[in-house]
Amino acid sequence: MGANLDLIQTILLALALAMDAFAVSLACSAVLPAGRRPAFRLAFHFGLFQALMPVLGWLAGLSLAGLLYAVDHWLAFGLLAWIGLRMLRAREKEVDEDRPDPTRGWTLLALSVAVSLDALAVGLSLAFLGVEIWQPVLVIGVVTGLLSWAGVRLGRRLGSAWGPRMERAGGIILILIGLRILATHLRW
Repeated sequence: MGANLDLIQTILLALALAMDAFAVSLACSAVLPAGRRPAFRLAFHFGLFQALMPVLGWLAGLSLAGLLYAVDHWLAFGLLAWIGLRMLRAREKEVDEDRPDPTRGWTLLALSVAVSLDALAVGLSLAFLGVEIWQPVLVIGVVTGLLSWAGVRLGRRLGSAWGPRMERAGGIILILIGLRILATHLRW
């Protein structure tokens, strides 16, 4: 343990993971109540869950890392590529007009978990690679919170058309990071 991602890799990873949250924030902006409080709740929870999930994945990965050292780069690439491809195939979801406030209760919890599941697999990948988790977690949480806030604030002006494009960009970035990990370990 003890390796670190460089700052650019960390920021790119955070941006890629935040694209789901950004897209959901854009979509939710049409049904959010007026005011700053709902936007803050959504952004805070998305950032918090996006920061916690890699820690959970990393902790789970630590117990398996010794067994998987010989293939860890392939696992990291596979997980990141799988997440990236899933993001690339994501379909635009329309916001239901009769939906309750998405910044409260079980709806907020479900959305927070849904946008952060990819981060769980990333945490697992980072454990396999022996990467320290704390810097990426902080950057991922802050970037997700800020992009979620921006998604809510800009959502009505930009419309839902940008959501799928942002998810696709996030998917491409995750695949490229996976390829870089693979290339580094295979010394291409």
